[in-house]
Amino acid sequence: MAKPTILAVDDDPVVSKAITRDLRDRFGADFRVAGATSGPGALELLTEFTLRGRAVALVVSDQRMPGMTGIELLERVRTISADTKLLLLTAYADTDVAIKAINDIGLDYYMLKPWDPPQDKLYPVVEDLLGDWQEGHRDSADQVRVVGHRWSDRSQEVKTFLTRNHVPYAWLDVERDDGAAELVELAGARPDDLPLVLLPDGEPLRSPTNREVAAALGLHTLADAPLYDLCIVGGGPAGLAAAVYASSEGLRTVVVERDAPGGQAGQSASIENYLGFPKGLSGADLTHRAVAQVARFGAEMVVAREAVGLRVKGPVRSVVIDGADELEARSVLIATGVSYRRLEAAGLDELGARGVHYGASASEAAQCEGEEVYLVGAANSAGQAALNLARYAKRVVMLVRGAGLELTMSQYLVARIEAATNIEVRVGCEVAAARGEEHLESLTLRDRATGATEEVDTSWLFIFIGAMPRTDWLGDDVLRDDHGFVLTGPELLQRPGRSSWPEDRVPFALETSVPGVFAAGDVRLDSMKRVASAVGEGGMAVHLVHRFLATT
Repeated sequence: MAKPTILAVDDDPVVSKAITRDLRDRFGADFRVAGATSGPGALELLTEFTLRGRAVALVVSDQRMPGMTGIELLERVRTISADTKLLLLTAYADTDVAIKAINDIGLDYYMLKPWDPPQDKLYPVVEDLLGDWQEGHRDSADQVRVVGHRWSDRSQEVKTFLTRNHVPYAWLDVERDDGAAELVELAGARPDDLPLVLLPDGEPLRSPTNREVAAALGLHTLADAPLYDLCIVGGGPAGLAAAVYASSEGLRTVVVERDAPGGQAGQSASIENYLGFPKGLSGADLTHRAVAQVARFGAEMVVAREAVGLRVKGPVRSVVIDGADELEARSVLIATGVSYRRLEAAGLDELGARGVHYGASASEAAQCEGEEVYLVGAANSAGQAALNLARYAKRVVMLVRGAGLELTMSQYLVARIEAATNIEVRVGCEVAAARGEEHLESLTLRDRATGATEEVDTSWLFIFIGAMPRTDWLGDDVLRDDHGFVLTGPELLQRPGRSSWPEDRVPFALETSVPGVFAAGDVRLDSMKRVASAVGEGGMAVHLVHRFLATT
């Protein structure tokens, strides 16, 4: 297969030659590097590559060029090759224009000239952009294939598990895709064997559990060590941040995640207010980067295993996971986050995941192409999902119980939703019932003020209605409020009639009622429910773990 191309554009021949040389020195083994000295010349090359079926991974362009500016060129590139990464080289005086281009044309990154030394300034940026591009362009021969029914609960669960664990796969619907039925026949599969998970190397998996899929893919489902310094339960932003800091500081660390890393944030189509990413980034991208950091520093990641109990054995804290296995550690961090609350409406539970989704990963939006989608919720997660779904769906209808979005959603999201021509916001409206045979077919909507109802046809309902913590497994020793959120630090001493703190010292800020067991992120009472704050609490928890370990 031909190498993908990097195209560098600068009207100064000396500069054009220099950046082409630098890119070829570092990336020439894996990418073809081409140069152009004008916007029109670059477009001619891009057209030629497109006609020949050559993928263009990255276009690097100077901003100040006569006849066609860099941003004008990159805007044209976006229309010809939508998935090409765009990098603008600019002067300090043009940074306002570059920032505007992030919103206007989807500019991926801008950096100031000159880029010397390239090892420090140019290469890290280009490596990051090319890594993102390669994630979306894996060799199809290495892909996992999933064969099943579009409206199968188990098929949906397998696809979600693969997506959230960053495993590329091809989906084949037995009723719609050529060759799917033949694969089922070749595998000798019965209807109850679906979905089939076909691996490049290995036997077909027949209606497998997530743990079976994880084991077949070589993901860790068992811990390696008999004792850890820190066991982190939950692989969302708080847990992953804690794993990075703990392992980088020499603590033997293991993370246990029941589904896949990322938590609710990992399903977000776009996190646009996270510091340091002016274009924003997807939850999947943030998670992928964090997991790579965790692996780099040597922390273990155990997936598809759920914590079901917590025990104290003298100086050791033991986390019991499903299957009766135990992970023993000198300290524990609870970072299990929250789950979306279930929507109470007639018929929803019977439909399962066949058209009814709690949360939505960025990849699920493509399944709704050309269709009408209904979404319940009015917080930031709902707004981000609505904007992502609107890229594919014919129409997205947001159902909001309150009087509007402004009180519960960030203003930048409200403005973008109002500007979207295919998003409708219906306030004071709720789902009263859902109907369907093999999958969701219609909803009954109710006006909360008048009680009037309306029937609408749809196959897609996405639900974002607040969250409940995952804390039932902790038992009675870890104090929680009436909603299940974990009490930490000073809150333990402020609860009337509760004097269960067993130590002479004051509990550390994120410490629970069990010494040496900490909580961080959304699972903790009065947390901010933001990605940045969860990451901060994860790092802070490691500092407190060090202090605790120094006392034992």
